[in-house]
Amino acid sequence: MQQLSVSRLFDGEKWYDNLSVTFVDGVIQAIEPATGAVTQGMLVPGFVDVQVNGGGGALFNATPTRQALRTMLRAHARFGTTAMLPTVITDQLDVMQNAADAIAQAIADNEPGIIGVHFEGPHLSVPKKGVHPEQHIRQLSAGELALYSRKDLGIKLLTVAPENVSPAQIRQLTELNVIVCLGHSNADSATVQAALNAGATGFTHLYNAMSPLTSREPGMVGVALADPHSWCGVIFDGYHMHPLAAKVALAAKPAGKLMLVTDAMSPVGTDATEFDLFGGKVVRHGNKLTDAEGRLAGSVLDMAAAVRYAIESLDVAPDEALRMASLYPAQFLHASHLGKIAVGYQADMVLLDPNWQVRQNWIAGQQSDSNR
Repeated sequence: MQQLSVSRLFDGEKWYDNLSVTFVDGVIQAIEPATGAVTQGMLVPGFVDVQVNGGGGALFNATPTRQALRTMLRAHARFGTTAMLPTVITDQLDVMQNAADAIAQAIADNEPGIIGVHFEGPHLSVPKKGVHPEQHIRQLSAGELALYSRKDLGIKLLTVAPENVSPAQIRQLTELNVIVCLGHSNADSATVQAALNAGATGFTHLYNAMSPLTSREPGMVGVALADPHSWCGVIFDGYHMHPLAAKVALAAKPAGKLMLVTDAMSPVGTDATEFDLFGGKVVRHGNKLTDAEGRLAGSVLDMAAAVRYAIESLDVAPDEALRMASLYPAQFLHASHLGKIAVGYQADMVLLDPNWQVRQNWIAGQQSDSNR
C-alpha cells in the first residue's frame, strides 16, 4: 500500500484541498482528507497522448523496438505523459509488423505507459501526405488487415483517408476493435460524413493535412467542426494552427471532443537540432520542425507544454485544459481506467507546480524515474 497526500487535487472533474490518495498494486483504493503533512502542488490525472512518433532521440519508425518504446516513454514522462500510443507513420509492412511485435511484447510484460498503437497511415491521400513517404502510401490489403486483426496490441488506432478506405472497410475495421480516425485526406464533406456513419470516431491533427472548410464545400475541416459526436486531436504548439483557428475549434466542438496530442518526434526531451526521416533531414528551429521543403514534420511538443499553451495563449480554463490532456483522450480510447483520480482507476498521476510544470509523476502507482 502506498499513500500520497497533496495540498491540491484535481480528480478530472473538480478541485479539492488537502487530500490523501491510497493505492495498492497500481490501483487507487481510497481518497480521503489528509491528516498529516501534505506535499505542496497540484495532483492531476496523468496525461494520455494518442499520437507519439518519438522522443528521447528515438523515432519509432526508424527503430521499432522495445528499447525505443522505453526511451520514448521516459522522455515524455518527464512532461506528464503516463499513457501513450506509440505511432507508426506510413511505412513498409515489415516496419509496421516489427512495431506491432514490440508493442505486443511491451503490453504482455506490462511495460509502463504503453497502452496500444497508432498506425497513422499507410492508407492516406497523396495530395495531403505531408511528410509521409508517397512510395509507401497504399490501399488496404490482406497484409495490413491481418495486422489490424491482432488481439495482442492493446488499443488499436488507425488514421485513414476516407477517399481511399471505403465505408465497408471502415465497418470491417471497427468490427476488429480498431478505432478509426480520419486524416491526411482531400475528401469532400459527403465522403467524410459517410466515413463517420460507417464508424470512424475521430480526426487526426485537426486542420492539418485535410481538406479545408470553404463556403460551398465544407471539406474534412468543416465536418470535423460541425459533427458533435467525433473527437479531434489538436496540436497546441503555436505552429500547427493559428490561435484564432484553435479558438474556432474550441467554440465549435462540444466540451469533451477536443483532445491534446503532441505528434511528437524524436527530439523531444533532447537538445537535438535535426534528425533523419526517410532519407531526408528534418531540422529544428526553436520549437518548430520542418523538412527540406519547409513542411511541418511533427513537433517537439510535450503534453505539459500543450496544457500551458491552452491556458496561457487560448484562455482555456485550467480544469478544461487538464481534461483535454487526460479524461477526453481516455474517453476517446475507451480506456475507462484512465483519465481520472478516482477509486478503481489506475494510479496514473502528475504533480504540477503553480506554473503548470511537472514535478513528479506516477504510472500505475510507480513514480517515474524520469522525475526522480
